Amino acid sequence: MRIAIASDHAGYHLKQHLIEHLQSTGYEVIDCGADSDQSCDYPDFIRPAAEMVPAGQADAAIVLGGSGNGEAIVANKVRGIRCAVCWNEESGRLAKQHNNANAIAIGERMVTLDLGAQIVDAWLGATFEGGRHLRRIEKIEPAV
Repeated sequence: MRIAIASDHAGYHLKQHLIEHLQSTGYEVIDCGADSDQSCDYPDFIRPAAEMVPAGQADAAIVLGGSGNGEAIVANKVRGIRCAVCWNEESGRLAKQHNNANAIAIGERMVTLDLGAQIVDAWLGATFEGGRHLRRIEKIEPAV
């Protein structure tokens, strides 16, 4: 599984931690930047990472910032992306089970590095439940 990951300066340390964590568990990670914790503009990195998913270059995306909110907004502007802001393991699991999220956003200022990895693991380990949830997702945006 290929995962695109991107951050701005405020999510840089969490991004580095998650890259190491994901690679150690066998995932292929595509690092879309940022390359440091120096101030930068999150759309420059988040949008390219999100675009990789509907383009078939990545299976999922993880976008990171201070709160995760701006990053989720940018990712959700990409047709075919369903990006959920996650702040604990349950929100990560439910993002996949109920929303079939193909991207998640996490705020480095909101979680510890270890909790960030636990959220990612919960999301990646969950399975979309379909059923009533599929009907609702289909009302958001027609299939790409």
